[in-house]
Amino acid sequence: MTILSTFLNLIPMGLMQGLIYALIAVAVMIPFRILNFADMTGEGTLAFGACVSAKCLILGMEPVSALLIGAMAGFAGGALTAAIHEKVKINSLLCGILVLSMLYSVDIRVMGQPNIALFSVTSLFDYLPGTEGGLPHRIGLLAAIDVLLVAAIIWFLGTQHGMAIRAIGSSPAMARAQGINVKVYTLVGLGLANLIAALGGGLLAQNQGFADVNMGFGTLINGLASLLVGEAIIGHRTLLRQVVAPVIGSVVYFQLISLVLACGFQPSDLKMVTAMFVLITLFALARRKPARGKPIPGTARASEAKAIV
Repeated sequence: MTILSTFLNLIPMGLMQGLIYALIAVAVMIPFRILNFADMTGEGTLAFGACVSAKCLILGMEPVSALLIGAMAGFAGGALTAAIHEKVKINSLLCGILVLSMLYSVDIRVMGQPNIALFSVTSLFDYLPGTEGGLPHRIGLLAAIDVLLVAAIIWFLGTQHGMAIRAIGSSPAMARAQGINVKVYTLVGLGLANLIAALGGGLLAQNQGFADVNMGFGTLINGLASLLVGEAIIGHRTLLRQVVAPVIGSVVYFQLISLVLACGFQPSDLKMVTAMFVLITLFALARRKPARGKPIPGTARASEAKAIV
């Protein structure tokens, strides 16, 4: 009974965290599933977006503008990774590691110190009704942001530019043969993914009341775990399911984390628990037989690529 009551008390907080980290899971999904690009930049752009957003707030900017500027900073980080990969021909994984290492120093330059407290400035959540933006209102606002984000991504991936990005994920050679500028669309795709990660970082900073250069540490594995959990629950055989899966997965994943904490595990155990989630989910997905005759989600088929040009 103690475990159950503790878990029930943690549900609202886990739901709020899940909705925030859903943006990170979506940011992981785009390079891994849509672009077929192993990108680790999101771990750096999350903190970059948070630090830039926090600095803007300290300088007196209003919260929405601060979030947007932080998100654009994330876009620049993702575009830099793509540019290094395309121009210098360095392995995609190494490009991401190099950029996130650079961003650590940039974050400190931006803030002038390793962290900034935001308790004395107005955040987006201070506009909500209730005392200091009550938890239900915060959950409602974050859910609305997630729904709008999912709708915007599905719309974009259905446009000519979105299908070009999907075609690159399916086969860069085929996309190039169809006249698609692979370098430009890879840059746009990675930029978009890291824009979303930075937006999530900005929301996280405004929600918790501080920004820190280390706040992105370990978020990539959380996003990957959320993505895999979501795909295991609702599948990923259509574009809608592929885009919604990380959001559903993030909400479920953080409820599982709450359950683990209610069972008596320490916060320091969560890295191990997350790794176990990923291993178990990968094992379960590997045992599934792929459906025949259905399109691979998030990636364009040959007929789609031909329609682009």
